[in-house]
Amino acid sequence: MMRRLLPHPVLSVFLWLIWLLLNNTMAASHVVLGAVLAVFIPWLSSAFWPEQVCIKKPLVLLRYILVVLWSIIVANINVARLILGSSDKLQPGFISLELRLQSPVGISMLSNTISLTPGTVSCDLSDDRRYLLIHALHIDDVEAIISDIQNRFEQPLLEIFES
Repeated sequence: MMRRLLPHPVLSVFLWLIWLLLNNTMAASHVVLGAVLAVFIPWLSSAFWPEQVCIKKPLVLLRYILVVLWSIIVANINVARLILGSSDKLQPGFISLELRLQSPVGISMLSNTISLTPGTVSCDLSDDRRYLLIHALHIDDVEAIISDIQNRFEQPLLEIFES
């Protein structure tokens, strides 16, 4: 019964908190409206979710969020340095990342994380969902970039969604 009313309780909590943060107020009307939206949005969209999201290790998820935020800050600085410097030194290109993730939610989180990190964009997922095509603003060493993405982002997502 509870699962039918709140199909994604963690998402509901995050939506409610994001609503309050975006509105920058704790007025009763915003608290109530945010709570109503946080309940109804997951409920109305639950039929479109390919799988039930099950977070196996919440502490790893928390660490992952902190790593992503730190990576975004560092990448912003690196991209600014690249853009403000000589554009002759830029070596943009595409990278094909072989995925170990199999969960659709995990793959989606990885591709969104890559796109949120300045200087990289996930472009395409192969039909068999085994390869993710990534565009990078500057590529010095393909293997180092692949290793960095796998260790920093994909490995924690494997623990969070597939362990």
